[in-house]
Amino acid sequence: MLNIGYNHQVVIDQIIAIVASDSAPIKRLIHRAKDAGKLFDCTKGKRTRSAVVTMDEDVYLSAFTADSLANRMESAYHLSKVVNDQSNWIHPFYR
Repeated sequence: MLNIGYNHQVVIDQIIAIVASDSAPIKRLIHRAKDAGKLFDCTKGKRTRSAVVTMDEDVYLSAFTADSLANRMESAYHLSKVVNDQSNWIHPFYR
């Protein structure tokens, strides 16, 4: 799970994009998601800085920057991996 702020979480495996919300194409994407009922505002009234797009075409707005969320996602992804003898991926700490 990726914490996108203010106790809102998104399943990491469902995320296809984390983008800054200030460009025109992303603003159009947000507008279309709102019209379709697939927009979730997780900013708690703060300024929207990024949008998280999932496989279900849901769009989650966050008050955190896209870079910050990407760093959180990378950290959460590495911590959620199960490490065992049959695993192809092993955390560098365990090598």
